[in-house]
Parts: sequence; structure tokens; C-alpha cells
Amino acid sequence: MNKDLKMMFVQRCAAMALLTIVLPLAGCQSLGADTALSLASEPPGVVEISGGKEQFRAGNFGLAEAAFKRAVELAPQNGEAWLGLAACHDELRRFDLADRDYAQVQAVSGTSVALLNNRGYSQFLRGNLAAARADLSAARALAPDNAAVQVNLKALAAPRQR
Repeated sequence: MNKDLKMMFVQRCAAMALLTIVLPLAGCQSLGADTALSLASEPPGVVEISGGKEQFRAGNFGLAEAAFKRAVELAPQNGEAWLGLAACHDELRRFDLADRDYAQVQAVSGTSVALLNNRGYSQFLRGNLAAARADLSAARALAPDNAAVQVNLKALAAPRQR
């Protein structure tokens, strides 16, 4: 074969290879304009928070931590993201990180029932019963009918098995 025929043969092979890749992909759907706009209109971190909550409920605390960590990177002023990250750190027994996260929640969102309840539960996990009682009692004072606070106070009052 002469040089020109070889070059044409190589070009045709390359074109055929490209078509075998591109044609099947042509049938795939991409995000429509409406979907892309709705995704773009979500505030930063919302998708990550939702994913973090889902992973947390499933007991996948490492995956939940990664999602909440990404959320606080995207939205550092989002108290819900920091609270989720703190709860993950509690479950992973990284109380040093949980303390930092709870301080961030307080800084960006102020004191809330959720903060006091979660921080109280964190202290309960550590065996710091006086600190747990203080936070949980403060949470109960703000929201006497809050079921989560009531459950944590009952756990605190139950005799601990050694």
C-alpha cells in the first residue's frame, strides 16, 4: 500500500471507532433545560444536606459525614449542615470534631432546640451526664413537647448498665 492509502485506511478506522463510541451515546438523555435550571436554582449545599440525612438515617455515618462536610464547604453559614456534621462526628466518636461543629452551629445560627438537644446527646454519649442534663433541660425549657428531647431526657434518667 502506498502512503496515501495507508493514511486513508487509518483515518477511516479512527472514524469508525469514534462512531462506535458516539452513536450509542446519542440515544442517552442529557439533563433537559428545565432540570438543569432547577438544579442550578437550589441553594448551595442543599443537595448535600439531603444526601447526608439519607445516609445518616441508613446508619452510614462515614458517607453522611462526607456529604455534610461538602455541604459546609459549599455553604459555611448553613447551621443545618454544621449540625448534621456534628451528629456524624458524634456517631463516629470524634467528639473533638463534634465540639468544633457545635461551636460553628452556635456561631452561625444561635442557640436552638436542635443544637441543645444534639449537644446534650453528645455529652450523654461521652458519659458527661451533668453537661448532658444541662443542655437537655435547656432544650426542654424551649420546647417542652419536643419528642426527641423527651426521649433523650428519659435515656439520661434511666439507670446506666455497667
